[in-house]
Amino acid sequence: MSKIESLSERAELRFWGWGYADEHLSAQEDQLVEGMVSVMAPNNTEIAPPSIDDFDLPPPRLELPEVFTAFVSTTKYDRLVHSYGKSYPDIVRMFLHQIDNPPDWVAFPKTEQQISELLAYASKNNIAVIPFGGGTSVCGGVESDIGEDYQASVSLDLEHFNKVLDVDPISRSARVQGGTLGPDIERQLKPHGFTLRHFPQSFRFSTLGGWVATRAGGHFASVYTHIDDFVESTRLVTPSGVMETRRLPGSGAGPSADRMVLGSEGTLGVITEAWVRLQSLPVWKASVTVTFQSFSQGVEAVRLISQSGLFPSNCRLLDESEVHANHLASESCALLVLGFESADHPVTPKMERALIIANDCGGKYTDVKYINTQDQVIKPESADSTAAAWRNTFIRMPYYRNRMVGFGIIADTFETAITWDKFDQLYEGIKRGMEKAILEITGNTGLVSCRFTHIYPDGPAPYFSFYALGDTKGDLSNALKNWRQIKHAANELVVNLGGTITHHHAVGRDHKTGYEQQTSKLYRQTLIATKQTLDPAGILNPGALIDPIKRVFTSP
Repeated sequence: MSKIESLSERAELRFWGWGYADEHLSAQEDQLVEGMVSVMAPNNTEIAPPSIDDFDLPPPRLELPEVFTAFVSTTKYDRLVHSYGKSYPDIVRMFLHQIDNPPDWVAFPKTEQQISELLAYASKNNIAVIPFGGGTSVCGGVESDIGEDYQASVSLDLEHFNKVLDVDPISRSARVQGGTLGPDIERQLKPHGFTLRHFPQSFRFSTLGGWVATRAGGHFASVYTHIDDFVESTRLVTPSGVMETRRLPGSGAGPSADRMVLGSEGTLGVITEAWVRLQSLPVWKASVTVTFQSFSQGVEAVRLISQSGLFPSNCRLLDESEVHANHLASESCALLVLGFESADHPVTPKMERALIIANDCGGKYTDVKYINTQDQVIKPESADSTAAAWRNTFIRMPYYRNRMVGFGIIADTFETAITWDKFDQLYEGIKRGMEKAILEITGNTGLVSCRFTHIYPDGPAPYFSFYALGDTKGDLSNALKNWRQIKHAANELVVNLGGTITHHHAVGRDHKTGYEQQTSKLYRQTLIATKQTLDPAGILNPGALIDPIKRVFTSP
């Protein structure tokens, strides 16, 4: 597919799944996937992924005004890329060629003036506008399913808003455009000796504006867990005008406008810029893998570490099922990937204290890897190969899923956060509840595993993965139906057991019912009233997070 058919200037994305179009699994990775298939779906024949020629999209419902022709596309490729995010049901629907609601137009504005003009036209003509960063949503956050109340839809892609505009080395912060991809942020900051150091799994494909809009979680296990912790100020273009906050380290001047923008999921406006707090590049690093005979021992160790004031940069605890699924140990155990880093001082004392805590809880470890990036290795122990293997699997898993979908295998995740006093009940309830739901819905046993992604003094953020055979004959329509029931069960379990419906994946459409259970009706009415002020016509990302006044969307 030639890029001449697109107004996009970035590398060609895989329109039906995760990654760029020229990225493929290695032979070793193909063997890994085939090994999983041989266990879970031995009788299913692989369905080939779709090609762009398989699709015959309906023509745009409205004629494109001449004023927008320079930056608005109606090509098949652009419309397909912007039809869905990258969740399991998004990929399955691509395999099934179910593109029921492609955007009529895809806009690639280069100026705020073009955004404002497009929003004004859309407001006047009842056209839905879906802000689009990198398109990596896994909860229905960028889908152009807008119902029947709108004349048309436009996906508004911020890819040209891709620069670091200013760097303040004294305050250690930078002004960054909302459409800047993670690698581009780091590349532009590196000559200044700084890093944002916010690395979600989607880092290569997601943008600063998307992170802010969804309150994305990043690299740090503690302290700087969300993009919230890095945001200094925001600039939001809305149908009612531009809302920009003052750049300050903190303020007690009433409710925070930035806090309203964070997590707004494209329903209030388009995030074109943000000032973000930077960090110096780390110099001292320490990492180790600690094993525990049981997950409960690891949980207690992590709780004590989280409440010790040590604030590790990495504190990922994997339960026995997660360790087994990723082939990280020959015997059943829980595994803690623990790390510290600093640009200012050695972290050896922190690591040593954390290991004392872990040891008191039954933890075992061998080599600790200490690195000084200026003086090379200051303790020449062996590299932490177990942690590296898990990290590689974590980064590559969305690529594995691309292929597993074709075999009818459901591979998905969900995450939450809970206070320590309620964690045991939540963990056991979700493990048992999900295993039961998968068996009842699919007729087959599934795998449910858990790890901690982030930790707080008052509780962890557990992240659950599950695998199931969606259909014994590889019928993807039935697999999709089964996924919807399993997802509903997961949402109910999380909320009813006291957790948040999402810690960092956002609400979108898939978590909307859980969000409504978790929040008070009065608060949602207040948020809707705010939306009516900023977006009077209710055109921005309808169906996600909250409904515009007098327009109600049903959950999938």
